[in-house]
Amino acid sequence: MNYAEIKYSDIANGEGVRTSLFVSGCRRGCPGCFNSGAWSFQAGEPFTPEVEDKIIESLDHPFCDGLTVLGGEPMEPENQRGLVDFLERVRERFPRGEGANGSPAKTIWCFTGDTLDELMPGAHHHTEVTDRLLNTIDILVDGPWVQELYDISLRFHGSSNQRLIDLNATRAAAAEQGVSLAEAVVPWRDEEVYSTHSM
Repeated sequence: MNYAEIKYSDIANGEGVRTSLFVSGCRRGCPGCFNSGAWSFQAGEPFTPEVEDKIIESLDHPFCDGLTVLGGEPMEPENQRGLVDFLERVRERFPRGEGANGSPAKTIWCFTGDTLDELMPGAHHHTEVTDRLLNTIDILVDGPWVQELYDISLRFHGSSNQRLIDLNATRAAAAEQGVSLAEAVVPWRDEEVYSTHSM
């Protein structure tokens, strides 16, 4: 797997200050995509163990709230296989729950053009590692970018069809109801001040 870019101290792609990994490769070709330079699977540089180590080191600071993975398309089958061991490594190093010295735990956000339904067993982007990958993620921003649905007032997503899914709450609801994740979606709740678009 290649990566197109890494942004350290990023505040645009999830809550707080984050390290954002932009993987290379996407077959969608959405008109108006902000990152068409990452469509090629050959774009950027190889995602090596040394790069992994640098990202993990960047997360290990009190001011960093977590990791965001986007692209390109993280859920292309090749990229799922390239990411899963790394994200499990991040999750092991930074478990859910309370962080060091009572600080909040690091979260993992993932932006994908797939809907959660398209990542379920039997769907076109479900692979042998998809369930493992989803299990590492706290917040999934799903759905393709649709230029006609662009809304500048939306926080952490660009078009109104896209959803911000609290996967931790969704997993709990799915287990309680005995249904799939896609049937038990719990939206992520932003701070109220942002939803009102006023200060």
